[in-house]
Amino acid sequence: MNDLKIQNNSFLRQFETQVDGQLAKVEYSSQERKIFLTKLVIPEGVTDANFTEDFIKAVLKDIEEQNLRVVPTSPQIAGFLRKHKEYKELLPVGIRI
Repeated sequence: MNDLKIQNNSFLRQFETQVDGQLAKVEYSSQERKIFLTKLVIPEGVTDANFTEDFIKAVLKDIEEQNLRVVPTSPQIAGFLRKHKEYKELLPVGIRI
């Protein structure tokens, strides 16, 4: 995995990074100790085929370091978590994907 530099823009409630000179982002809302990942926006024309997975992994790593639980409401992120079972400990108790 590439070490992506992501930024948590708490004012706009999104994780951001630059890719091919454009902004990729994961929008979120937070409640108590949970973070709801609501939307994944990857710019058109991104040349790196693995960028989306690397970006989601970097966001999840940041969330894990904050000791928060993840509730994926974005279909792309829910699909990623279904595919990568190693992140299931980030889900709140009772949430299954």
